[in-house]
Amino acid sequence: MPDKLVIRNIGLLLTGKIESPIAEGDCVVAVGGKIAAWGREKDLDTEGATTVVDAKGATLVPGLIDSHVHPVVGDYTPRQQQLNWIDSSLHGGVTTMISAGEVHMPGRPKDIVGLKAMAIAAQRWYENFRPSGVKVHGGAPVIEHGMVEDDFRELAAAGVRLLGEVGLGSVKDGKTARQMVDWARKYGIQSTIHTGGPSIPGSGLIDADMVLETGADVVGHINGGHSALPDDQIVCLCENCTKGLEIVHNGNERAALLTINTARELGKLDQVILGTDGPAGSGVQPLGILRMVAMLSSLGNVPAEVAFCFATGNTARQRELDAGLLEPGFAADFVLMDQAQHAPGRNILESVQLGNLPGVGMTIIDGVVRSERSRNTPPAMRLPELVARR
Repeated sequence: MPDKLVIRNIGLLLTGKIESPIAEGDCVVAVGGKIAAWGREKDLDTEGATTVVDAKGATLVPGLIDSHVHPVVGDYTPRQQQLNWIDSSLHGGVTTMISAGEVHMPGRPKDIVGLKAMAIAAQRWYENFRPSGVKVHGGAPVIEHGMVEDDFRELAAAGVRLLGEVGLGSVKDGKTARQMVDWARKYGIQSTIHTGGPSIPGSGLIDADMVLETGADVVGHINGGHSALPDDQIVCLCENCTKGLEIVHNGNERAALLTINTARELGKLDQVILGTDGPAGSGVQPLGILRMVAMLSSLGNVPAEVAFCFATGNTARQRELDAGLLEPGFAADFVLMDQAQHAPGRNILESVQLGNLPGVGMTIIDGVVRSERSRNTPPAMRLPELVARR
């Protein structure tokens, strides 16, 4: 029999769906690591549970997704010479990470054979090893001059599903980049483009014209990573891009708010997704996604339940993931959180919209409890309890 998880006494259910971000119910049931049902406990089949969590009135949110990270090997980053940064992010509610390129690997190969070999290896080691249970979608090669269509076919056949940030390699003209992005898309590989000024040695300015000409699936750090484009170019991208508009923690906060306000005016809040762009020169940000949710909600005048969608369901849909949504058959990845102790606001949503971080009490990935009280967030008013496991 598959494992069965029951989470009861939930105070508030957030769905990750921007069109209906709050659901009715106080209980969620997952079977075999997948969401089976939610609603009122009295109406659900909770018999035979192998794991029971008492939420104690805390809020359940789909596991947060960091749409833009630069992992290297396992849970180590040479960029900051730091171990366990992914585990630390788990304590900030992040259950899934998307690589924008393993660009901080010392001696990163830039020849075609070498870059393909490293991408395939990175895809494999994160497929085979989940640091603290976190799902890291790795293996994102940075495109270089000399790549041909067969290289993308070979990468896809080996399991690579992502391109690293277009513009971090030698390809910096829109025509060449567009051809490679089209080849990648043909074989089911999703692309992200660097947006803004240079970030690491070898990178360069990627302006709105190149972003639009390239036609990548995600406008990576539209608010700069770190340096943002001029306001008119950001507005232009919001107006003309039909897919992911990615705002990152390691970018320009003013440009982030411009993006949110423009997306709202255009009716495009469903395209907004969040990342940290870490590890980077500014360090590792275990609470980066939560901080972006609170910042965009408070300063961008976005209801907190909608801001959480930027870090969950919006990213799931743009990235074609089976996580991030309270949806039958989706991965049972959850964060149980509550208003931080002594934080202002009448409840968690009002507190977040006032700019406060919530307290994370538990993370669950594929129906398995991965962490309990967070060592990084402020303590929550109500903490869930693992009451039974067999």
